[in-house]
Amino acid sequence: MKLARVILPNEETHVVTVEPEAVRVLDMQQIDDYRTLTDILHAPDPAGLANYLIDRDYAPVALEEVRFLPPVDQQEVWAAGVTYKRSQQARMEESEHGASHYDRVYSADRPELFFKSLPQRVVPHGEPVRVRRDSEWSVPEPELALLLTPEMKICGYTIGNDMSARDIEGENPLYLPQAKTYQQSCSLGPVVLLAKEPIPTDTAIRLTIEREQETVFSGDTSLSQLNRKLEDLAQWLGKEMWFPEGAVLLTGTGIIPPDEFTLIHGDRISIEIAGIGRLQNSVIKE
Repeated sequence: MKLARVILPNEETHVVTVEPEAVRVLDMQQIDDYRTLTDILHAPDPAGLANYLIDRDYAPVALEEVRFLPPVDQQEVWAAGVTYKRSQQARMEESEHGASHYDRVYSADRPELFFKSLPQRVVPHGEPVRVRRDSEWSVPEPELALLLTPEMKICGYTIGNDMSARDIEGENPLYLPQAKTYQQSCSLGPVVLLAKEPIPTDTAIRLTIEREQETVFSGDTSLSQLNRKLEDLAQWLGKEMWFPEGAVLLTGTGIIPPDEFTLIHGDRISIEIAGIGRLQNSVIKE
């Protein structure tokens, strides 16, 4: 089952179930303590609860008639880095001074974890992400994102775009927060796939970048190339921090455009993860 937060044609915001061609509105007033998407995700049986909450008197709404909001409420967004071999290689290539650090973190027990975004700064599907004004080498990073309960259990999966300024990070590894965390640098959505079962390890991830209606880059990978277990990444995040609202964790990228490529104003990014859907954003550089 897939869930989402959407704005309907009447401008009302609702939590919905997502079907192939339409959404079904949930009546969030039926049960006390279940008022948000996060409340459902953290319930003992999210799928059963969502099915019970479907408003049978509200006609299904066609997908093209709704606007998707980020599938987060109050959760912080964090990210893991250097979790794919391709990411390790790229980080070593871009950094003159910190290459050995990325080599070591790839094989270390402790993963690289960093803060990415507050929930109110997350960009939804269909809205623009941004390239920093002081960056001349920026790329999208297509990633599987985990929705986590306060106990750091995986309750859902969505698609994430971890925008990155590679030139700023490469200049000095200590500049990582500036390379990764800035306005409109994180997009999530459009839906959450409930984690009733673990996501298959061969799940395909694909990135396509279009410029003036032509494809200028495409690449793909799969979760089988991930060097970490998803559950281990979640447990490391919660090792010394408390997340009463749960959290979102981006799990790293295995698709990185060549060094001569950078995003420019007007590009269109499409990230597709099998079984979840497609996250699309345009690019602005002001």
